[in-house]
Amino acid sequence: MTAWLHGVFSAHRRWIAVIASIGLVGLAAGCAPAGSAVVPEPGAAMPAGASSAEGAREGISAGSALPNGATRPAAIQGVDPRMEPLVDSVLALMTIEEKVGQLTQSSASEVSTGPRVSAADRADIRAGKVGSFLGSYGAERTRELQRVAVEESRLGIPLLFAHDVIHGFRTIFPVPLAEAASFDPDAVERAARIAATEAAANGVQWTFAPMVDIARDPRWGRIVEGSGEDPYLGSVMAAAKVRGFQGTDLADTLTILATAKHFVAYGAAEGGRDYNTAEVSERTLREIYLPPFHAAVRAGAGSVMAGFDDLDGVPMHSNERLIDGLLRGEWGWDGILVSDYTGVMELIKHRVAADSTSAALLAINAGVDVDMMSGIYLHEIPRLVSEHQLSEAVVDSAVRRVLRAKYRLGLYRDPYRYSSAAREKALTLTPAHRAVARQLARESIVLLRNEGHVLPLRKDIGVLAVIGPLADDSASALGSWSAAGRPEDAVTVADGLRRAVTPDTRILRARGTSIDGSDTSGIAEAVRVARQADAVVMVLGEERDMSGEARDRAFIGLPGEQLRLAKAVQATGKPVVVVLINGRPLATPWLAEHVPAIVESWYLGVEMGGAVADVLFGDYNPGGKLPVTVPRAVGQVPIYYNHKSTGRPPSQSDRYTSKYIDIPWTPLYPFGYGASYTTFEYGEPRLSATEIRPSDSLVVTVGVTNSGSREGDEVVQLYVRDDAASVTRPVKELRGFRRIALQPGETRMVNFTITANDLAFHDRAMRRVVEPGTFTVYVGTSSDSTREVHFRVLGDVTAVPDTGTSR
Repeated sequence: MTAWLHGVFSAHRRWIAVIASIGLVGLAAGCAPAGSAVVPEPGAAMPAGASSAEGAREGISAGSALPNGATRPAAIQGVDPRMEPLVDSVLALMTIEEKVGQLTQSSASEVSTGPRVSAADRADIRAGKVGSFLGSYGAERTRELQRVAVEESRLGIPLLFAHDVIHGFRTIFPVPLAEAASFDPDAVERAARIAATEAAANGVQWTFAPMVDIARDPRWGRIVEGSGEDPYLGSVMAAAKVRGFQGTDLADTLTILATAKHFVAYGAAEGGRDYNTAEVSERTLREIYLPPFHAAVRAGAGSVMAGFDDLDGVPMHSNERLIDGLLRGEWGWDGILVSDYTGVMELIKHRVAADSTSAALLAINAGVDVDMMSGIYLHEIPRLVSEHQLSEAVVDSAVRRVLRAKYRLGLYRDPYRYSSAAREKALTLTPAHRAVARQLARESIVLLRNEGHVLPLRKDIGVLAVIGPLADDSASALGSWSAAGRPEDAVTVADGLRRAVTPDTRILRARGTSIDGSDTSGIAEAVRVARQADAVVMVLGEERDMSGEARDRAFIGLPGEQLRLAKAVQATGKPVVVVLINGRPLATPWLAEHVPAIVESWYLGVEMGGAVADVLFGDYNPGGKLPVTVPRAVGQVPIYYNHKSTGRPPSQSDRYTSKYIDIPWTPLYPFGYGASYTTFEYGEPRLSATEIRPSDSLVVTVGVTNSGSREGDEVVQLYVRDDAASVTRPVKELRGFRRIALQPGETRMVNFTITANDLAFHDRAMRRVVEPGTFTVYVGTSSDSTREVHFRVLGDVTAVPDTGTSR
C-alpha cells in the first residue's frame, strides 16, 4: 500500500482516495461542512462549552484518566484511533528532509501583487522544506501557497498558516490586560470566538495566543498581553480564550489552533526587562506561573510556545524537565510545542549551545517540535540523524504531532477550507462584531476616581474641552499586536465624544504636548482652551508602541511632559476628567490626589471612542476591576496583592516592620478595585458549615445590594487564606468571582463553592496537600475591601491531585 500511497499524495484531489483506502472517509476531523459554524449574534447564547464567571468556577472539563492520576486535555480526548493509520502512512513516505520540513516554520516572501508566490518560497514548498508559514493571511494568498504545497510538492502535505491573533484579527477588541479587567470570561471567550472566525475566514489556522504569563512587574512591556498578576484570574481567562479560539471542534472551519505562551515564567523576567532571566522557586513556579498553562491545556490548547527566558539556569527552549517531563508527562498533553521567534538559535547566545548543531540537538530532545524562523532544524537535524547523534524516533514523534494538528483542522480532507474569498468578505469587521467589541470595551473600563460626582457628564454641556496627545490617536486605540487591524477602523476618544454630545455642544481640541518628549510649547494653548470650557476631558498615557514586546519602561509614570500638562489644566479650576490610555499600570499619585475623576481605559480596540463616551456620559455604568495592583512609585515594584505577610508585617506604629520610610507601603490602587456611579453593600457572608473535611465542599453565600440610584455591574470577589500552614502562605488568594448586574435597590444572593483544590498548596516535601486548621474567607468588592468569615478543616494532611483551576 505504501507505494500506491506515494503515487496518490501528489495532488489534493487524491487525498480523499488516500483517506478512503484506510477507512477514514467521513471520519477525518475535517468532515464538517465548510462554513458550518455560525458566529453568534450579540445577545445570542454562547456555543456549547462556554461558561459564565460562576460557570468557570464549576470546572474546566476533565478528560480520561492517565496512569499518574492526571487527566487528558480536551484537545486529545476521544481521539479517533483511525487517525493514526493516516499519520503513519504519511510518515512512512517521508524522507528525513521532508520530516524536518514539517518542523520548520518560515515567513513567506512578500510579493508585489496579490496571491503570487515567490520563486524561493515555491522552491521550498515543492521540496517539502516548510510545514507552516508565519504571518501570511488572506484567502487568495493562502490558497495559492496551499495549492503549491498540495499540487506541486512530492507528498502534497497541506501547510499551516500561523499569525499573532492576540485580541482580534480585523475587529480589534480590548488588549488582554483590559479584557481581564472585565472579569467576564463569557465576553472574553466570545471575543476570541469572533477573532477566530475572522482569522479563519482570512486563511489563518493557528494563532500564537493566549499569552498566559503571570506578570507582577509593570515595567515589563508584555504585561499588556496577559491577564495580570493573579494565577486564578489568569487561569479562568486562559481557558476562556482557548475555548473561544478552538470552539468545541477544531474541524469547524471557523476555529483556529490556540497557543498558550510563553512556557513558562517568562513574565518573571528580572528587572522587568524582556528576554531576561527568571529566578523562581519550584513552589512559586507551581503555584503562580504554571496554573494558567495547566488551565489552557485542560481547556484543550492544541499548541504551547516556549518562552525566551531561562529558568534555574536552563533556557526554556532546552528545558526537557518542564516540556517533556511536566507538560507532556505529568499533564498528559500531546499538542505542538513551538519555539518562539528564533528561540532555538538563541540557545547559542544563552551559551548552553556552542553552535547551531548543539542548539538543534538540545531543542529537539527537550521536546520543541517546531522551529520558528531560525532554520536550524532544517540545516542540522538531517545530518544529526544520519550521523546517529539523534534518534529518528524523536523526530518522528514531533512530526506526528504536527500531522495530527493538520488532521484535526480538517486539512487532509480539504486543504483549501480556510481560503474562501466569499467567507473572508462576509465575516470580516461586521457590524455584529463591532457591537461585541464595543460591549467588551465598556466592560473593561475601570473607574478609578469620581470625587464630587464629576461623572457622568451631560451630553448637552455647552463647551467641552478635549485635551491631550492621545485623544485622536487611532493607532493607539488598537494597542499592540493588532493583527490585521487598521487605524482607520478605530473610533478615537475625540470622535466618540463628538458623536455623543448634542448638536449645540461645542468641542474644543488642544493637543497640549507630545506623548513622549520635552516639548511644552502647546501647554499654554491647552490652558486657554480649558478656561473656555464647562468641563475638560484630558486623554493621557502611553502610545501603543510603549507597550508590548521589547517595550519595557524603567519609569512607569506619565511619559514626557504630560504630567506638567495635567497640572496646568487642573489649575484652571475647571471640572477635569482624565482618561488614561495605557498597556500597563501607571504610577500617577499626583493625578490620584488632585484630579477629581480618573478613568482607566487601557487600549480598547476599534470601538474605543464609543465605549469611553458611553461611560463618560453615563450611558454605561463602569464595572471593570483592576487585574493588577497599581503602584505609587516604581520603587514599590514588584507589588502584588497575594504577597506573604513576613515575620514583621507592615505597621504604622512599629518602625521595625516591612515598609518604606518615604512613601506608604500600600498600593495606589489595589488588585480588584474599581468604582461605580452607584454603590453596593455587602451582607455578612454565610457558610454552609463551619467545619469540613478535605473531601467536603463548602458553600459561601453573600447578599449584595445595589444601594444607589443607578443600575450597575459589580464584580463579587472571593478570597481565601490559610491561617497557619507548614510553609508561608499568601495573605489571601482569589478563588472565585462573579460579575452581576443589579437594578437600584435590588439584592442578589451570590454563592461560591470552595473545594479542596482551593485550599491546597505545596508543602515542604513539594506534595500538593490540604492541611487541617483554620481558614479565612473574604468576600467583597476588591482585594482590600472585604467582609470575612472563618471555618476549620478537620482530619489529617490530605494529598490533592493537581487538577488545574477548579472553576
